[in-house]
Amino acid sequence: MVDWDTRQYLRFEKERTQACIDLVHRIDLSAPRTIVDLGCGPGNSTAVLKARWPAARITGVDNSSEMLERARSSDPSVEWVAADIGDWHPREPADLVFSNAALQWLPDHFGLISRLWSMVASGGALAFQLPAPGNQRTRWLGALESLLEEPSWNRLIAGDRAQENVLSPSEYYDLLGKEALRVELWDSEYCHVLPDATAVVEWVKGTALRPILSQFSREEDRNQFLSAYAEEIRRAYPPQKNGHVLFPFLRRFLIAYRA
Repeated sequence: MVDWDTRQYLRFEKERTQACIDLVHRIDLSAPRTIVDLGCGPGNSTAVLKARWPAARITGVDNSSEMLERARSSDPSVEWVAADIGDWHPREPADLVFSNAALQWLPDHFGLISRLWSMVASGGALAFQLPAPGNQRTRWLGALESLLEEPSWNRLIAGDRAQENVLSPSEYYDLLGKEALRVELWDSEYCHVLPDATAVVEWVKGTALRPILSQFSREEDRNQFLSAYAEEIRRAYPPQKNGHVLFPFLRRFLIAYRA
């Protein structure tokens, strides 16, 4: 397993956390006693949850030792658990089962969402957000996948590829609509203003590029791949009049309430 680079991920902490803030403040729970933050990362999403519900007992779950080390140092009062969220289960159902930009890494969302729903206590909620497929997303993802198809890079890289595990709103609704008291679904596109196209590359280095770059045995090959990807990104994201770059990012949100 390739561990996460906390500093790289948090280079865009404000932008990455905004969707979490928007989701947390839309959850219609007055005082949940127990909250589970799945894929808590360095604790930025957990801090948002704690700020809204300071009396709740929160458990942050992540499989990255580096991320959890940062999370523990920022708030030792939270129970931080090193585990794979794909098979972890709480000791008892939680009032809020929450995930911010983590579930897209897991396959089989039909089985996954049903399992997460089983973790929700009576009167509680399941809430998550993740990157959504869309035309704007394909600009940086398409540039990456086209490079990976080139023989010169394909022979050096095997295995990990950017995956689209995210379901449609209709599919998510059908999974939960029969059992949930109510389900809220929406997509929001965040148009991030970044300094230049290089910042787009740095953003992707913190997520989708991470497992790919780790496979290069030679630093020279790694740097050449990054240069080729940066050139593709410069074409995909032309600068505005002031030199800045607009980086649209579509995210999918869901909140399901148990009776």
